[in-house]
Amino acid sequence: MATPLFERIGRTLAIGAVFLLGTTACGEASSSDDGVVARVGEYELSVEAIADLLVNVERFPAQIDVIRQVADLWVDYTLLGVAAVDDSTFGSLDFEPLIQQQVNQFMIFQLRDSVIQTDTAISDLELAEIYAAEDPALEIRASHILMQFPPPASAAQRDTVRTQLLAIRARIEAGESFAALANQFSQDRGSGALGGDLGFFGRGDMVVEFEEAVLALEPGELSQPVETGFGLHLIRLDELRSKDFADIAADLRTRVQTERFFRAESTYVAGVEGRADAELTDGALDIVRELARNPASRLSGRAGRRALFDYAGGALTVVETQLVLQTQAEPFRQQVVNGTDDEIDAFLRGLLQRELLADEARASGLEPPRERFDSMVTDARSQLQDAAGTLRLTRLDRAPGEPMEQALERAVYEAVERVLTGATDVIELGVIGFQLRQGSSPAIFDTGVGQAVLRLGQLRANRSPSLMEQAVDSPGVAPDTPND
Repeated sequence: MATPLFERIGRTLAIGAVFLLGTTACGEASSSDDGVVARVGEYELSVEAIADLLVNVERFPAQIDVIRQVADLWVDYTLLGVAAVDDSTFGSLDFEPLIQQQVNQFMIFQLRDSVIQTDTAISDLELAEIYAAEDPALEIRASHILMQFPPPASAAQRDTVRTQLLAIRARIEAGESFAALANQFSQDRGSGALGGDLGFFGRGDMVVEFEEAVLALEPGELSQPVETGFGLHLIRLDELRSKDFADIAADLRTRVQTERFFRAESTYVAGVEGRADAELTDGALDIVRELARNPASRLSGRAGRRALFDYAGGALTVVETQLVLQTQAEPFRQQVVNGTDDEIDAFLRGLLQRELLADEARASGLEPPRERFDSMVTDARSQLQDAAGTLRLTRLDRAPGEPMEQALERAVYEAVERVLTGATDVIELGVIGFQLRQGSSPAIFDTGVGQAVLRLGQLRANRSPSLMEQAVDSPGVAPDTPND
């Protein structure tokens, strides 16, 4: 089901246990950095250390992306630990931008509830007519092989990916197993591990380009390469089936009611935007691409105040847009970097609508009092203190005479180790993480990352198999199976 417009416009990210890491500078290491994967000030993550962290965590393969994510996690926790040592209350960090986003979201939801009125009564006869006209009970089962374009992809690179996918298609047509090739080549690793199987899904569950392509096929038929925002897909339609009206009537009624609410909501938002007479400024799209490419960039006051959208009574500025991009995961920022002008315009327009609705809510007297705002800031600071405590970065276990730096280095290593083994949830720092990076210039070195991949592979090849691996490999041991 689609996300309500007000929710899409109002949504922000808070501190929580989600694996979304910030942006850290990458580059080639100098000769003095040989054997180093990442550095934060005087702290270093060595190739040996990161390989030791991962060698027995079998669910993480020896791949560049895995090493980078673990290194990014180490950078986050090192910065958090340094900040906690300097001031365990985190009094120098500015939580107000994050809280303002949460306040705006709260106000927008209140505004929605107060202004959106729609008739959601639907008779059984009307519902039956909708069922007959739309065929909403159709369920589709399909498989796909996804190949992604490298960011940013040139025309030649895009052609190369298409050629590779067409070669895979030819192999399937020649009799090779779709499932085996999906497992080998699909960059959607979730479905790829299942032979490309996406299971059953309904109308509207997939992006438009994918749904249109799969519904143009006959069961068992292969598509030509289909491009979506996720990359290039080779799709096979596996099965179509329908449910009876009685089986879906309740869900259909809910869906139609929700769609009517969305339409009323969209009409209201369009009216607010129309009255604002908003205008996209020259060069705004290129600025957004650069912000998404380097979300931690330091901006002068003048650059941060530059308008991306001008509207009656205000502007959507560069720094406001940067703040939103900093709260998003790296894959989303890459989509912005590689997005078309229309896609980036739509992204900016969504931010504009959120700002206009927040202004409308304030004008309607829905802004919480300052005391409530200050209380939310205090709560957020407390959450960060709790996160640092959970990671054991606030009270360091120092041996007699041990330097604080050595104790912190060990505590960060152990915190990352607990996350990798699943003993501790990953803590997302979001906007606060970007603040911590200011002035510290953390770096992840491409050469060190490559060395870590090779070293991890070497260690795993030489180590003794784990108990789990021994059980799987032993000829006399078979996995449990349900009784017939």
